[in-house]
Amino acid sequence: VQLVESGGGLVQAGGSLRLSCAASGFTFSSYAMSWVRQAPGKGLEWVSAINSGGSSTSYGDSVKGRFTISRDNAKNTLYLQMNSLKPEDTAVYYCAKSQYPMNSDSYYEDEYDYWGQGTQVTVSS
Repeated sequence: VQLVESGGGLVQAGGSLRLSCAASGFTFSSYAMSWVRQAPGKGLEWVSAINSGGSSTSYGDSVKGRFTISRDNAKNTLYLQMNSLKPEDTAVYYCAKSQYPMNSDSYYEDEYDYWGQGTQVTVSS
């Protein structure tokens, strides 16, 4: 199994970025996927999740209304569109594979069996 994130970078506050996570080595369309981030010196924060078919999504309170998760099962790719970025969104963003087809609405450590290497997002004020 491989999860490879891309699309991170430096952006000014109010700007946008689109993260991608290319998946391989498993049946991508059978599993929910999540984005989880870690800010400098802080613990993991669950950002968003999407079910296996892409019909159900969930978001953390801090990103609701600004971020949109989506997936393309034909391309085995997960996305996170991030708009109206704030300095507090600065973090390493990881995509994670759930062991289940349904998306969760919070962070459950035991839910995930594979993680990507992460992509850095830095938002300047």
